[in-house]
Amino acid sequence: MKIDWAALGSVFGVSLAVVLGLVLLFSGGLRALSALEAAQERQASTALPTVAAAVCLLACVTVVLFGIYLIVAG
Repeated sequence: MKIDWAALGSVFGVSLAVVLGLVLLFSGGLRALSALEAAQERQASTALPTVAAAVCLLACVTVVLFGIYLIVAG
């Protein structure tokens, strides 16, 4: 049995990058939701935090669904 270390390292690197990106997107969405609540308390404009939260969380859902697609289709 021969292990292709280059391919294994490549898979590890891509997986690590995707996981870190997903964590950053999710925490950005949570931070935007927190900013939304703060803006509501201050009675300030809530447009930017709402859009930022929606974009971040929608991107998270898209990445997760694409991962599920890759598992099922592969």
